[in-house]
This record gives sequence, C-alpha cells and structure tokens, in this order.
Amino acid sequence: MKNFIPIVLVLPALLACGPQTSAPTDQAPGVDSMVNSATEVMVYTTAKDTDKRLSLTDKLTFEPGVQPFENEVSVFVNPNKRYQKVLGFGGAITDASSEVFAKLPADKQEELLKAYFDKEEGIGYTLVRTSIHSSDFGSGSHTYIEEGDKALSTFNIDHDREFRIPLIKRATEAAGGEITFYASPWSAPAFMKSNNNMLRGGKLLPEYHETWAMYFAKFIKAYEAEGMPVWGVTIQNEPMAVQRWESMIYTAEEERDFLKNHLGPVLEREGLGDKKIVVWDHNRDLITRRANVIFEDPEAAKYAWGIGFHWYETWAGGETMHDNLALVHESYPTKNLLFTEGTNENFREDRYQHWPNAERYGHSMINDFNRGTVGWTDWNILLDHTGGPNHVENFCFAPIHGDTRTGELIYTPTYYYIGHFSKFVRPEAQRISTSSSRSFLLATSFVNTDNQMATIVMNHTDKPVNYNFFVGEGQTKLTIPPRAMQTLVY
Repeated sequence: MKNFIPIVLVLPALLACGPQTSAPTDQAPGVDSMVNSATEVMVYTTAKDTDKRLSLTDKLTFEPGVQPFENEVSVFVNPNKRYQKVLGFGGAITDASSEVFAKLPADKQEELLKAYFDKEEGIGYTLVRTSIHSSDFGSGSHTYIEEGDKALSTFNIDHDREFRIPLIKRATEAAGGEITFYASPWSAPAFMKSNNNMLRGGKLLPEYHETWAMYFAKFIKAYEAEGMPVWGVTIQNEPMAVQRWESMIYTAEEERDFLKNHLGPVLEREGLGDKKIVVWDHNRDLITRRANVIFEDPEAAKYAWGIGFHWYETWAGGETMHDNLALVHESYPTKNLLFTEGTNENFREDRYQHWPNAERYGHSMINDFNRGTVGWTDWNILLDHTGGPNHVENFCFAPIHGDTRTGELIYTPTYYYIGHFSKFVRPEAQRISTSSSRSFLLATSFVNTDNQMATIVMNHTDKPVNYNFFVGEGQTKLTIPPRAMQTLVY
C-alpha cells in the first residue's frame, strides 16, 4: 500500500562538505533580517494513530517573543550560532536490496526510486553506502577474485553487475545525477585471514596487508569505470564484532597501522588520494578508544577524513552513548563524525507499523547531529517480506519493504521519520543552536545555503505537547501530537 505524501517544498541540491570545526560561528544575515512577523512557518507532521505522514498540518507566523514562564515548554533557536555542515542523508544499497528491487514490478521500482531519491516528491536521499563484495544481506557470500589469488589478477565485479550496480545507477539518476557514494568491507577473502573463513571474525594476516589495500584500490577503480564516482571507504565494518556472517577483527592499533602503512599510501600511489577514509565504523561505546589511538598518530591521522559509528551498543538497556560522540568531536574537531549504519533487528511481518522502530531513528538522529555528526546512513533501503534475503538469517527491518509475493511496497513509520530530516535538510546545510526546555521534547535545527531553515522536533510521550517556538526574537505557538515528529520550515 502506497501512502507517502508528496511534499511541495523544494530545497536546492548542494555539494558535500569537508572537515568541520567544533566551535560555533556567527554568520550573517542576522536574526532580525531572517525572522519577522511576515515570516511563515510551515509545519509538517508524522504522528502515531493518525493518517499524518510528512503532512503539512499548519501554517504559522512569528510574533515578537515574550519571556516564557517556567511551567511552559519551549524550543529556542539561535540562527547566529552555527556548527557543522551536513554531508547528507541516505541508506545502503546492498545485494539484498538489489535482489528484492529486481523482483518488483516496473512501476513499483519507479515508485521506490522516487520515494527515496527524488527531492521534490520523495525524501531526497543524497548518500549511499554499499559493501565491498558481500555482507550478510544477500543470497550468499562472494568476493571479486578467485580464492588464493594474491596477485589479484582475477579481480572483477561481474557479480555486482547483475543487480547492485544497475540499482546504484538508477538511484543516482533519481537523485538528480549526483550522489555521495561510499563502500565498506565486511571481510577479506578467506585465504587472507587467520581463520581461513569469511565468516566468524578472524584477522587479516600480515602477509596480505598490501594485497588487501590494493583490493580497495581495484574496487574503487572498477566502480568508477562503470561511471559511479566513489566518495570514500570505511576500513572495516564493525572491526570488534565476531559475527556468524562476514566479519573481520582489527584492534585500534592494528587498524591504525593498516591505515598509515598500507591503505593510505596505496590509495595515494594509485592516484586515489582524494578518496575519504573513515575509521572505526562500529558502535558509540568504544569510539573514543579508536579515535584516541588513530587520531593521536599524525601519520595515520593524515589519511583519515573522519570516524564512522553504528547504534547497536546498548539500545536494549535504554542507553545510547551519544556523549562519546561529543567527546570525540571536541577532542578532534577537524575529523568528521559519520553515522554509517543502523537498523531495527528481529524482523516480524506483523510489526511493519511498530512505532518505536521509527522513534529509535528520531532519537538517534537528533542526538547524533546535536553532538557534531555530519551525515547519517541507514542500513538496507529495501528488504522483502521476510526481512531479507540474508544468507545467515539475520533478518531485519528496512524503512520500505517489498512484498515479492504481491509486488507491493510497504512504507514503515521509519521512512517518514528519516524524511523529516532528509527532505528538508540538504547537503551543506549548517546545524544551528537549538535547545528544548524539557527533556521529553527533542529538537535540532539546520539552515540551508539559501537561508531556508528547518527545525525538527520529536515528542516521544503519549500526550500532546503545547510549546513555544522561539527563533531569535520571534515566537510562535504550536502543538505536537503524541508520539510524533514535526519539521518546522521557515
């Protein structure tokens, strides 16, 4: 059932950003010239137990601000205090997503592409991640070489030409012809590893460090030969997790040394020194250790654009360790924070509309950006009605599922919660100072390069909340429904 509602607001597509500083910057135009009684606030809402899905629910205007009392709930925005620039929002095009996409009817394929990548009628994704050869999400494991080929003479990406590459190309076209595209390996080929297995962890053997670095270079060149510019790579997906699927372990010191002695120099030597390298690519709980070890080493740090992270650390216990991100950002302000993966696990077909799945995204996105994150990448953009395909039965949710029995698309609440960001916050936007007077109302704000601003507010309680909305000296009043997300555009 298709129930996403096209949004008429169009914001410009912009270029990706470079390293950011942690200190706020004062920028013109000032508040007085940006917000006055004639400034209209467009309110878009997604709310549980309603039909509101990125729906335009109100049009308001600002009035002169009045000091709120302590029993009032307020959100305060100061556009003169600006922070990191935005790289983009998006998701992963995996073998699984590509296989499901290929089974959809042609009209549903077009619908999916428009829903994700069209910035006018969809939610305007500008960021795509993929795997270097296989991950768990796909019908099976594969590499780009014959087993034992240390010289990489058999390297080819023919496997990806069947499903994955065509989808990436169509997504790029739907996004307007440009997309920020990066890749991550889950494991080196089995013969390069201590356990002689792509699955269940194991380490990269020292005699294959240079070979594995060249594998990255060959991947980049092969994809770019297909007309798909590669923005960058992460060194290893989840380098401290021994999984029953493709996985490989690096300690902080091992990743540092592979970066500075092999991957960084090899990419430079191969004419790929402009490619961004992202370290860690794992959870927030151990991120500070990884940052300290790699970024404190100048020879390693010079190759690292930033540090990637996931969200799987302690969600079940209600802790999400966002303050670790703030510490990394404060400690290494020239290095970027990038959310590289998150998904809701334990798929059940009867829980497509399970609202806490979307709220997990809203909670993470607001808190991540408020701690300095520059970009946010969801996991699979599309899975089937089983939460796969996944060759080790690690079935999960996606924002949109394709029921390959019926050919229908199922939009989950997560799709709309992500859209409250990706639709209205474009690449090169800057985060701006935003605070809430109550912890149950989460908020963050951005200003796009055309000075169009967007404030995202999330209410994760079971009651509606009336709140004052201050932008500089301007004020308006509004209500956010229970279990809802709002984007205020002005």
